[in-house]
Amino acid sequence: MFTGIVTALGTVRTIRPLGNGEDMRLTIATPWQDAANIPIGASIACSGCCLTATELGSDWFAADASAETLACTTLGRWRAGTRINLERSLRMGDELGGHIVSGHVDGIGEAQSATPENASTRWTFRVPRQLARFIAVKGSVAVDGVSLTVNAVDGDTFGVNVIPHTAEVTTFGSLAPGDAVNIEIDMLARYVARLAETA
Repeated sequence: MFTGIVTALGTVRTIRPLGNGEDMRLTIATPWQDAANIPIGASIACSGCCLTATELGSDWFAADASAETLACTTLGRWRAGTRINLERSLRMGDELGGHIVSGHVDGIGEAQSATPENASTRWTFRVPRQLARFIAVKGSVAVDGVSLTVNAVDGDTFGVNVIPHTAEVTTFGSLAPGDAVNIEIDMLARYVARLAETA
């Protein structure tokens, strides 16, 4: 489990194909001073996608991504040099500053626009129609692993406001309209919808 509060910006260092090229191993550089002490098998959210640390170095970790993960997230588009949001898994007693995020990406969205609005920036995103019904005004959504509050919904698009601090410490600082992003809907919305279907 995660909170959607990004703690570091990482950089994809290398990508190596696995399993006849269907899977891949990512080596990710991180500024964490204790990277070598991360336990093998630890979960790390990489731009919203929960990956398992399989190898470690003083300033990097490696993780494998399956063909399913590559197909359902933006990971298949990553290249050496791609900047990504990083968050280590939540521990009992940690501050829950964002919202409960599982790291299980629901789909790929697309950045539509970025408009200055007072001291923040209003970003709009388009999501697949099957996900749009789960996104509600004043609800939570994770965009590339960043916990955000939804401020507007219009069909299959929604808007959020990103403050300067968030832009500085996440990939929002380099995001551009047209870019693909990982979307995870609010876990509560997912279960409420499932209960409604089976009631």
